[in-house]
Amino acid sequence: MITSQYEYYLSPEDYLEAEKTSQVKHEYIDGQVYAMTEASDAHVTITMNVSMLLRNHLRGSGYRVYMAEMKARIEAINRYYYPDVIVTYDIRDKETDYFKSYPCLIVEVLSESTEASDRGKKFNDYRHLESLQEYDLISQDTINFECFRRNEKGRWELYSYEQGQEIPLASIDFYCPIAAIYEDVSIQVEFVPHFYVCC
Repeated sequence: MITSQYEYYLSPEDYLEAEKTSQVKHEYIDGQVYAMTEASDAHVTITMNVSMLLRNHLRGSGYRVYMAEMKARIEAINRYYYPDVIVTYDIRDKETDYFKSYPCLIVEVLSESTEASDRGKKFNDYRHLESLQEYDLISQDTINFECFRRNEKGRWELYSYEQGQEIPLASIDFYCPIAAIYEDVSIQVEFVPHFYVCC
């Protein structure tokens, strides 16, 4: 989540260098840097669950899975973001230690303060990544997983999954029950009372 902005232009090179020693993570948007807020217990747990599931599935395959601390670089529009989870297979990404430019899969865990950006501006920016095949949004308040998948015509299609369903991620040939993603996460279900009429 973006919380503050510095009012001067910063080059990508200076941003990357400063970020190595910064105690607070910043996202970079065309010369401006924005501090990120801390994540909740549910957010961190979901991110860890997804990362571990993907890491176990992809071990030994040549794919690399990164969680939270790895930046996604969108060179075409001069952006650096910190996705919650990023997966890459491109050999060119082995040449950079602090960012990846050719992800095939990006996952963001939604929160009240980030959902609008994750669905809107950030997704629009991520679409400039030609390598990106799937963009996933996971709710931390309800059991809901949304997968935006690029089809053969380059258009994005939405697949939504809820409680009791299995999630397929075509870009990495991965399947898992949605319950595995929400393991150890307390979801408060809103109680809707039912009224019965007795004759």
